[in-house]
Parts: sequence; C-alpha cells; structure tokens
Amino acid sequence: MNKIKNWFIKTSNTNLLLTITIVVFFLMYIGAMIFQGEGFLRPQTFFNFLNTNASLIITSCGLSIVMICGGIDISVGGVVALVSMCCAVYLDFHNGNIFGAICIAVGIGLAFGITQGLLVAYLDIQPFIVTLAGMFFARGMTTIVHTAPFNVQNEAFVKLKDTRINVPGFGSVNKLGDYVNAYVEIGVIVAILIVILFFVVLKWTKLGRSFYAVGGNAQSALMLGINVKRTKFLSHLICGLLAGIGGFVYFMHVGSGSASHATGMEMNAIASSIIGGTMLTGGVGNIIGTFFGVLMLETIKNIVSSAGLDDAWWTGITIAVMLCLFLVIQSVVIAKKNKMISK
Repeated sequence: MNKIKNWFIKTSNTNLLLTITIVVFFLMYIGAMIFQGEGFLRPQTFFNFLNTNASLIITSCGLSIVMICGGIDISVGGVVALVSMCCAVYLDFHNGNIFGAICIAVGIGLAFGITQGLLVAYLDIQPFIVTLAGMFFARGMTTIVHTAPFNVQNEAFVKLKDTRINVPGFGSVNKLGDYVNAYVEIGVIVAILIVILFFVVLKWTKLGRSFYAVGGNAQSALMLGINVKRTKFLSHLICGLLAGIGGFVYFMHVGSGSASHATGMEMNAIASSIIGGTMLTGGVGNIIGTFFGVLMLETIKNIVSSAGLDDAWWTGITIAVMLCLFLVIQSVVIAKKNKMISK
C-alpha cells in the first residue's frame, strides 16, 4: 500500500492521467470482447479503428499541444474539410499530382496555423474567438471552392487510397474459411509516426518543456526566460500543420470532396484530448494519452452500435457521460494528490 501511495505522489500529473486512460481503455475493450464478442474479437476491428480515425489522431495531437500550452483550437475540422475539397478539385479538375496535393494540404494548414498563431500570441486575442473565426472561414471557403460533393477519379490517387499494408501475425478466418491478413491504410502509418515524433518532442526537447511551462503558468515561464509569445505561436503553428496533414490523410480515407466532411471533428479532437488526460487548464497532457483517447472514443461508438442503439443521439449521450466522467476523475485525482503532498 505504501508503495502505491509513494508512486501516486511521485508520479507527475501527466503520467498519472495517462495511466488512468490506458487502464480504462483496456478494461473497456476487454469488456467489449467478453460481453459483445463477435467483431471485437477480430483483430481487423481494432485496425479499422485506426483506419477510420487516423486523421482524428493527427489533428488531436495538434490540438493537445495547443491545450497543453493553455490554448484551444476549434478550427481543425474546418481546415480538414477545406484541405479535402481543395485536394479533390486540384486532382480531378486540374489534372494535379499527388505531390502537388500534399503541398496544398500542408500550405493550407500552415496558413491557418501562422495566421491564428500571430493573432493569439502577438495580439493577445482570445484563442477561442480566433479559431472560431478560423472555423467559419474554412467552412465558408470549402463551399466556395466547390459546392457539390464528388468522388475523385484521379488514377494515381485512387491507387494510393486503395493501398493496404498487411500486419504480420494478425488475421482471421472469413465466412468462406479463408485466412485473411489484417491490414492498415497508409494514413495509419503517418498517424503513428506523428504520435511518436511529438511524444519525443514533448518529453525530451526544450520546446516540449516550454509548452508545459507556459500552459502551467505563463508568468513563471516568462521569469524562467521562456519566450511565451513565441511558444504560443509555435503551438498554433504545429496545430495548423497537423490539421493540414490530417486533412490529407482524411482525404485519402474518404476519397472525395464535400463541404460536410469532418463535421464535428474539432469536438471529437477536444474530447479525445481530454479523455486522454490533457487538461483544459493547460500544463498537463500526453500525446500517447491522446492516441488512446481517440481509440476510446471509437470503442464507445462501436459498443453503443453493437448494443443496437444506432441512433446518433445515443452515441452523443454516451460520449458526453464519458467526457464528464473523465473531467471528474481528473479533478478528483489531482485534488487528492495535492492534498497528500501537502500533508
């Protein structure tokens, strides 16, 4: 008992909340496998979680960085939709190529990141207001670029979209009795690499420590010699960049352009970050936790669907309850730890 108490006190808030997220996810998924079985027992079901949510993982990573730094960005869903539509129009109507489409995606993301970062960091405008304007602008521009939804027919893109990467050692027998390898899409590889990269950045680089310091207490960070304005700017820049990359990954998954794409993605990204242990007050969070937050969100949706509650509002209610539960857990755990430390 004393060992557990000492671990609880000595562990940072970030790692403590990360541990809770991972434990809850595995308990939830194992419970789904035991009580609902069927699809949850197939390895491909888990990999489909990744295939479906690769873009959400990427955008959630960017949002987590902004939230760790004490800000917020609700424009990411609109940026993803705009990137998807611009890339679709470029490839189909302008005989574009894959490299050009990637440049467009990254360019749009950087444009939003730079603009919003400057307004928030150097003009001291509230990030919620700035990114709300960014969301409306991105959604409006998506409709201006093209109104009607359409599927992309560009051969090179379709080939890239349909590329599957087999996962050795995982597979299942289908209804015909044939063994089928589990697979992931290219976007999943991109998402995992980004998770690893920014986990390293946050944990072992000066920039990563600056994000935590500014989010924890901007005034103290300034006294420590940290350039607070530049740090806030870089957090929004990275978030915009990842929204652009996430937009292209989303585009590779859906293979179409539509003004309705990525509707609600910004809310899912915020929910995933919070469930993953990132606190809205700033200074606490972990990219690995965000990754598991996305998986937990998708697991909840599939559990609700498997239970026969297919109506969208049931999923919304369940996610709302889970989000509130994690906010309560975060508050109780942190308060309990602070009380134990003060004794």
